[in-house]
Amino acid sequence: MKTINVGIIGNGFSAAFHVEAYRKVTGLNVCIRAIAGGSRERAESFARKHRIPIVYNDYRELLADPEIDVVDLCIPNVMHAGVAIEAAQAHKHIICEKPMTGYFGSPESAAGGDSFAKMALELALHSADEILQAVKDNHVKFMYAENWIYAPSVAKAKRLLQAGDSSILDIRAEESHSGSHAATSKRWETAGGGSLMILGSHPIAAAIHLKNYEGRLKNGEPIRVQSVVADMAPMTKSSAYQSVKEHWMVTDWVNVETWASVIITFTDGTKAVIFASFAVLGGIRNVMDIYTSNSVIKCNMTPNDGVMVYAPSADVFAKEHITEKLETKAGWNFASSDEDWVRGYNQEMQDFMECIAEDRPPISDGQLARDVLEVIYSAYLSYETGQRIDIMNNREEIKR
Repeated sequence: MKTINVGIIGNGFSAAFHVEAYRKVTGLNVCIRAIAGGSRERAESFARKHRIPIVYNDYRELLADPEIDVVDLCIPNVMHAGVAIEAAQAHKHIICEKPMTGYFGSPESAAGGDSFAKMALELALHSADEILQAVKDNHVKFMYAENWIYAPSVAKAKRLLQAGDSSILDIRAEESHSGSHAATSKRWETAGGGSLMILGSHPIAAAIHLKNYEGRLKNGEPIRVQSVVADMAPMTKSSAYQSVKEHWMVTDWVNVETWASVIITFTDGTKAVIFASFAVLGGIRNVMDIYTSNSVIKCNMTPNDGVMVYAPSADVFAKEHITEKLETKAGWNFASSDEDWVRGYNQEMQDFMECIAEDRPPISDGQLARDVLEVIYSAYLSYETGQRIDIMNNREEIKR
């Protein structure tokens, strides 16, 4: 059996849990061959900790390694497009964290009263199309690292939808927590958006995926997004939050929203309501409720009550992880028995490695990545204009 050699670009938070997921791939020979990080020192430290044999000075050296089959982009959002295109041209398969790309200009960059959100939408989709064209031209795979698609609860929901011959009428999904501490997440120029981009991309992807899945089951064609309407706010800059003395949430956001809500209408008239907030305490929320014609399916990735723990002091469990983004380990908490498995990271990498070995498409692919971008930037345009944005009509206008 041929070994699949992986090269990781980046050495931060996402790179760490991707490494753990690669180690749990079964039935295949997977080797994390090399890493290239932001600095040689950090890359070497990461390599020692995770037993990665080769450290390159920069990502271009890694791309030139003929032994590497697939590169994993665990780098700031603003770098995704350029590195992905270079990887495709180097004939490497690509695993890319969300978002696949975006628009990274300042919100103040629209001059003369022009629409910033309209420009962002057009340029983000143009960038996505450039990536997908490079992937096609060089006959490589683009694997969109969207873990919600692979979470066991979502996979079970798909089997239940098929067994019940159900029609999804209403999806209500949320990812929220008390805020990212990564500097690149706090300004549009490096993140490409705020809470909707960083958090909302996950439930948006899951909603699109489930409706696509339903459509293919019933009619052989995916059910697509028709339109979006959105509202947003810099919630931690509100007078209500600023008036309190003690701030438990991240507050040093620069020019991105920290709260967003989007209503998605699909081409069959059904709906999804998405929430994404950096103003929610109590640990990370990854939840999705699916209301169908003959059932209700509730997917609680985190929190869930598989393990509930109590401690009178945060010191009791200081050495053990409870769950991501938890403000305190004191009191009652929901401890995840295997957070990576519950949220789908292990299953994601299993699929990606199998699709390389078997030369088949991944479950989470470049088209889903582009669809998510289209919804997110259309939502920014909806918020800017105060109007519903008809995505299907926009597609037809572009074709004409």
